[in-house]
Amino acid sequence: MSPTLPTLHLVCGKIASGKSTLTAQLGSVNGTVVIAEDDWLNVLYSGEMSSISDYGRCMSKLREIIGPHVASLLNADVSVVLDFQANTLESRNWMRRILEQTNAAHELHVLDVPDEVCIARLHARNAQGDHPFAVSEEQFRQFSNYFVAPSTEEGFNIVLHQADPHP
Repeated sequence: MSPTLPTLHLVCGKIASGKSTLTAQLGSVNGTVVIAEDDWLNVLYSGEMSSISDYGRCMSKLREIIGPHVASLLNADVSVVLDFQANTLESRNWMRRILEQTNAAHELHVLDVPDEVCIARLHARNAQGDHPFAVSEEQFRQFSNYFVAPSTEEGFNIVLHQADPHP
């Protein structure tokens, strides 16, 4: 057994807030793996997702297998960066259930980025064409309607990341 507990890193932030950039940084630590929702969804379900309800259906199926896998990695002393959105109570409850199957430490990284910055990043990301999903500004706003910032009452160890005012 390692002297320190493995850590489950969770991320909360709107589309194009920098979640994947942060998870790549967190995942660069030895003994840490990154599991990215967008990569898995793209490979498994890209042809099946054209609406928010499609995303919900596909994401639910993915969670069924990823949750036990993440718990087994944590129980094997491997830290995990879960690049899945922790933007709703339901998502965070799912993540909490993973933690309850382990003795792992955790950090909930919250990216506090204004919508206008996210939208500018979204346009740039779409223009680059290297992200698995191109998201319109309308879709950004639709998904943002479901965003619920975490509260301290949820019991997560929150690490706040605020946008650089001078990017």
